[in-house]
Amino acid sequence: MDFRSQTAGAGGLAKLSGDTLVVVLPVDADAQSLESPLNELVADALAAGDLQLKPGRTLYIHRPPGLKVRRVVLATAADAGAKALRNALASAIGLLKNGPAKQLGVLLAGDTGLTAEHAEALVAAFSDAAYVYRHTKPSAQPAWEPQRVSLLCAKTEARALDAALARGSAIAEGVRVARECANRPGNHCTPSFLAEQARELGQQHGFKVEVLDRRAVEKLGMGAFLAVAQGSEEPLRFIVMKHEGAGRGEAPVVLVGKGITFDTGGISIKPAAEMDEMKFDMGGAASVLGTFAAIGRLKPKVNVVGVIPACENMPDGRAVKPGDVVTSMSGQTIEILNTDAEGRLILCDALTYVERFKPAVVIDIATLTGACVIALGHHRSGLFTADDELAQALELSGQAALDPCWRMPLDEEYDEALKSNFADMGNVGGRAGGAVTAAMFLRKFTGKYRWAHLDIAGTAWKSGAAKGATGRPVPLLTHFVLGRAR
Repeated sequence: MDFRSQTAGAGGLAKLSGDTLVVVLPVDADAQSLESPLNELVADALAAGDLQLKPGRTLYIHRPPGLKVRRVVLATAADAGAKALRNALASAIGLLKNGPAKQLGVLLAGDTGLTAEHAEALVAAFSDAAYVYRHTKPSAQPAWEPQRVSLLCAKTEARALDAALARGSAIAEGVRVARECANRPGNHCTPSFLAEQARELGQQHGFKVEVLDRRAVEKLGMGAFLAVAQGSEEPLRFIVMKHEGAGRGEAPVVLVGKGITFDTGGISIKPAAEMDEMKFDMGGAASVLGTFAAIGRLKPKVNVVGVIPACENMPDGRAVKPGDVVTSMSGQTIEILNTDAEGRLILCDALTYVERFKPAVVIDIATLTGACVIALGHHRSGLFTADDELAQALELSGQAALDPCWRMPLDEEYDEALKSNFADMGNVGGRAGGAVTAAMFLRKFTGKYRWAHLDIAGTAWKSGAAKGATGRPVPLLTHFVLGRAR
């Protein structure tokens, strides 16, 4: 899709080019503020009761009198904000996606000035609607995708909006990459597949990519990572990607993504119900790949390192057992009380490994705990950090990207739950506060740099009829990286 800004030009909306006009009406909008004849159309629809100014309502008008476009879709929004615009456009697309509309103009009614957030929300709405997973389902019909979508604006807004639309398109591509990886079944999306995706992105965008095998991981002393991988026939992969957009001596932003390509729970095996969704347990890895796809297009002047420890967690005669003690790369020993708490085991070695980059900041991203889903549901990712400035930067990035997170506590009292009689720590505490104790575990390996943890167990995928990966938190991470650029 081609996204661009557009001014109405001579003749105004009546002479607007394209075949379809989508008008988003905030519930407090005044129909009379629209140009004629659009104001008459809206006023008549409201008076006749065909449209109500309540969020989520839509009305299709074919061959609207006085307008050059063939069709008009009116869509109501809760307010004039970017989030409401995205929701209203999703409703409007529902009326258009089975039709022939190809050249669309989008108008936000009212006197509210358009912002970069509006532009990115528009791209996100259309890109989300255009995504259909087909890799292992060739019978799936391609989604409706218009050729061009124009955001109608004032001349003074056009330049800034074009930049935001380009940024939104790059983020949308990153989201698509993340969704495509995470949606593939575990027999397709293996650790080796993730490594191949990293290499392809490297070739496409000029990233440096290094992939370590088991022998290299053993040499590094990653005992926790090796313990998780030892029950699987699939070979592990430790993936390192580098975007060098700034000076050689500038400390990088490091993104560490959990890459469990399938999680049975190991010997502490999961219930059968919904275990198929454990193919999404590499959502953190997918988000790192997606973020690199986005920054590959945008090429920000910042150094970024992506690290993905990737393996399966399987029950096998060689698999790690509850009660086993392993030695992490940091030298700290871990009693594995529950083999289904494996994500933190592969992450802890990765978090030690990244010390070599002398990072400005490290963010790990993981579908880590069901406890985070209980705490926050599916709307916000869990954010854990003791760094107030870093927390604020991530929260603001999430708000701007419509990919929100919520800060959770890291009080030292939670650390008590991880004590072990047989090792420096256990890998789980009790059931209470499970998302927090998981973060406290990771924190033990991050003492040499600024660090934050994003638990995306509730936001990386959807269940039910809409089952599939969301691509989150690629938008949040991309905004954060761009905010660090010079």
